[in-house]
Amino acid sequence: MECHYAPFLYIHVPFCGMRCGFCNLFTRAGGDEATVARYLEALRREAGTVREAIGEVTFGRFAIGGGTPTYLSHSGLETLFEVAEGIMGLDAAKVPTSVEVSPGTVDVEKLSMLVGRGVDRISIGVESFDEAEAAAVYRPQESAEVHHALRSIREAGPRTLNIDLIYGLPGQTVESWLRSVREALRYEPEELYFYPLYVRPLTGLGRSGRSWDDLRLACYREARDLLVGLGYEQVSMRMFRRAGPSESGIVYCCQDDGMVGLGCGARSYTHALHYSTEYAVGAHGVRALIEAYSAREVESFGVASYGRHLDGEDQRRRFVIQSLLQCSGLSLGHYARRFETDLGEDLPELSTLIDLALAERQGDVLALTAAGIERSDVIGPWLYSDAVRRAMEDYEWR
Repeated sequence: MECHYAPFLYIHVPFCGMRCGFCNLFTRAGGDEATVARYLEALRREAGTVREAIGEVTFGRFAIGGGTPTYLSHSGLETLFEVAEGIMGLDAAKVPTSVEVSPGTVDVEKLSMLVGRGVDRISIGVESFDEAEAAAVYRPQESAEVHHALRSIREAGPRTLNIDLIYGLPGQTVESWLRSVREALRYEPEELYFYPLYVRPLTGLGRSGRSWDDLRLACYREARDLLVGLGYEQVSMRMFRRAGPSESGIVYCCQDDGMVGLGCGARSYTHALHYSTEYAVGAHGVRALIEAYSAREVESFGVASYGRHLDGEDQRRRFVIQSLLQCSGLSLGHYARRFETDLGEDLPELSTLIDLALAERQGDVLALTAAGIERSDVIGPWLYSDAVRRAMEDYEWR
């Protein structure tokens, strides 16, 4: 299917009610009314500058993430839509629109406003239905609150409910993991995302010095087989989608269309650029960057100071990674039309995946096998260029 240029619009809200032990996202715990207000005013200034730079654009997707967007007040959430629609020219009711929530920030008034604004997908980070497992990663939550949030979302009526779960949590077993999966299935979610636990630098777990039992592969396989057996389609290593009518309207292609990110911590990319605001994980660094962002004047938003210009090799490699890590695979014809080069000559190492039975050729498509999909988090970095690897090694965490 051919695509029309229609980038993804993303707005980042770097505030949460708590900072989970596994979280390495750009977010801070808390944020008083004045801090949030300054941030939203800066977001307006940034949006105005970006809109002037990109001109008239038809967006193919819209998402608000974080952090936890619903940490904001009702009026704060309204401001986000005013930025997207009034400044960026988006019509949220006409494109797939997603908002992330957490159990403790869900209420009927906010849900009603979001759905009324055109939000057709609500993604909730549950992580585990087991209170002890959640507490072990510094995420205290009561099961009753989780179930209340899920019932409220279902009653609000968005077309898609997505539930995020994490496997590999301390103290978790394959059996307790599957109990969480089955609890989630009670709500008949249209989508489920299963994330393996990774312990990142400067996170709460990263500082703990604990050792970890690794049951992740067994957890992944059991849950994958359960969902596939129930008729869910596996879209990628992490994403599973219940069978149903396909989306109508503009077709979004992440390989071609790129992303326009707004807000401190948001990332953007075009064919030749991948950039963001300065990034941090540690609490002090995040707070300092949010304050600096909130104080920026209009003209300063016209320059992206942190990012990478992708040369031809990195553009080709990113395209391959974005395609190959989806279960639908990499279209050789799409690659040839985009780059006018031969994939086998550009990335001869792909033949290794076939030799190891991690990928196979299916007509015009090179697709990962089941064994390849479950190793996605190794295959992706394996395909990075040497230049990108060196840049990652030189990166200093803050």
